[in-house]
Amino acid sequence: QFVESGGGLVQAGESLTLSCVYHGFTGVDPAIGWFRQAPGKGREGISSIRRSDHATNYKDTTEGRFIISHDNAKNTVYLQMHDLQPEDTGVYYCAGDGYGVGGLKEEWYHYWGQGTQVTVSS
Repeated sequence: QFVESGGGLVQAGESLTLSCVYHGFTGVDPAIGWFRQAPGKGREGISSIRRSDHATNYKDTTEGRFIISHDNAKNTVYLQMHDLQPEDTGVYYCAGDGYGVGGLKEEWYHYWGQGTQVTVSS
């Protein structure tokens, strides 16, 4: 089970931190990813982190603005989002990749949360 929280309405340039708490998720080398679905568009990978070594991946347009982290003790992954822009608007989902090799590729993620809405006004 994956549960996201922390979404909301912000103005351009502001920050938000999303949280993803997960339970009952195991695998060979588990990784957690954040994905975004903008209005009228498909879902895209934003960032991921592997539980074992905290190796990370970032979408190129978010690198430097977004920071992913993983609190292993709390089974929680955070996505700090800074300098948000209107194009960052969308529903943000966290998901689990049991093999830890999927990076930002959606097809490797088989366990999904319900999503949290992020809206950035200009």
